Formats: sequence, structure tokens, C-alpha cells
Amino acid sequence: MAEGLRERKKRETRQRISDIATGLFLEHGFVTVTMAEVADAADVSVNTVYNYFPAKEDLFFDRSRGIVDRLSRWVRGRRAGESAAAAVLRELRGEVEAVSPGVGLMEGYDRFMRVIHDAPALRSRLWSLQQEVHDDLEATLRGETGAAPDDTVPGLMAGQIGWIHQTVMSAVGRGMMAGRKPGEVSREVLVLLDGMEDLLSEKVLNYAVRAAE
Repeated sequence: MAEGLRERKKRETRQRISDIATGLFLEHGFVTVTMAEVADAADVSVNTVYNYFPAKEDLFFDRSRGIVDRLSRWVRGRRAGESAAAAVLRELRGEVEAVSPGVGLMEGYDRFMRVIHDAPALRSRLWSLQQEVHDDLEATLRGETGAAPDDTVPGLMAGQIGWIHQTVMSAVGRGMMAGRKPGEVSREVLVLLDGMEDLLSEKVLNYAVRAAE
């Protein structure tokens, strides 16, 4: 269905507020910037900002939905004969090899990470997002395998697969904050991915294999 004019304007307004807020956070830090300052810079009312973003943390993590369901999307899109963990490993390798901004391999990512590091509220929200990623992936694995509600295996597998993703993202963040070039960090993380795959058990690597069509 085509996007209506009203919906497009709302989307554009939301994006403009988000972009302006991100610039302010990167320049001045998350703690010092107020919602009123964001509203003033975006030339909208404070109520308008709150209508789109109920909390200041929502402004910073405005694209969190794409993060929360990323692993689930990769798992649902796995190939015939491919397990859930193998699909995530393949997708992550592809992103890292491509030096993709999607995994933080970009100039300026160090500034983004420093803002998080300096703001306890953002560190807390990031932890909550990681929990959401786990819960979302567990629900997907449960659905993909037809596991019973009291089966603990999907949760355990979600923890193992989420560990792969979280470790990669942490390694990228550390590398970029250390002033390394994206390409250099990419090469190091590819080696790390190989090491992590070697540590995974056969049960994890062969869980939720998609049947051949």
C-alpha cells in the first residue's frame, strides 16, 4: 500500500528529529542535551518530540527494532540444510567482510560508542536491548522447531547464538574506539568469528537445520 502524504510527513518529521538529536548527542554528550534543546534545534515543540520519542534513550536508539529482530530475520531466512547458528555466522561474516556500517565498521562509530560509554542510562538501555534480542530469538527458535512452551532448549540456543553476535559487536566497538581503521578491525573480527565457531558444540551448530525442499 502506498504511503499517504500524512504518514510520509510524520515519518520525515520523526527522522529529522532523530538525526538532529544524534548530532547533538555526538557533539555535546547524551547527559547534557535536553529534550527541550532537541525540540528547539528541530524547530518543533517539546510535546512533538515526546509524541515520537517517549524517552531520551528512544531518540538515541531510534533504530533499535532493526537490531532486536536481526538475528531472528537471519534465522528465518536460513538456507535449506543450514542451521540457525550457521545462518547467523554466515550473515555476520558477510557483514564483516563487506566492512558494513550495519555492524559498526564505519568512520565515526567510535564517537557513537563513547556516547554510550559515558551515559549510564544508555548502557542500561543497551543491556535491555540485548535481552530483547535474546527473547525475540528464543521465540523464533521455538516457532521454527515447534518446541513445547516448557522446553528450555530454544532459550539455551538463543543464548549461544546471541553470544556470537554480541561478541562480534563488542569486538568491533572496542576496535573502533581504539582508533583502528574499519578494514583492520574487519580482518581481526573475521579471525575471531572462526575461533568462536570452533568453540561451538555440534549440538549448537546442528540445531534447527532447515529441511531440504
